[in-house]
Amino acid sequence: VQLQASGGGLVQAGGSLRLSCAASGHTFGIYAVGWFRQAPGKEREFVAAISGNGQSTYYADSVKGRFTISRDNAKTTVYLQMDSLRPEDTAVHYCAAARWTSAQGISVMSPSHIDRWGQGTQVTVSS
Repeated sequence: VQLQASGGGLVQAGGSLRLSCAASGHTFGIYAVGWFRQAPGKEREFVAAISGNGQSTYYADSVKGRFTISRDNAKTTVYLQMDSLRPEDTAVHYCAAARWTSAQGISVMSPSHIDRWGQGTQVTVSS
């Protein structure tokens, strides 16, 4: 599967953005998909993840209650709805997919063990 992330942009604090991660391939349903982000000078960190069938989700504490991850397997797309954005959410956001693992599983997976990474999309939140 190949991944294409989109939807980033510039928004004021308190605003919203929706990121999309479009996948190609016929076996999308076996992949858990996660969103990760990396701010300048910081390590990449986990944001949110969803299981292959969409029934299980997992969030970093920093985004819990503000972000919602969902997927439409018929459209082979995963979404990240980001509300109440804060300046500290500013980062390049990446989607990633791993086979035969759970939402929580992909959150702790070594980056080298993840099957596919999409290109990043920049999210900038101004104060």
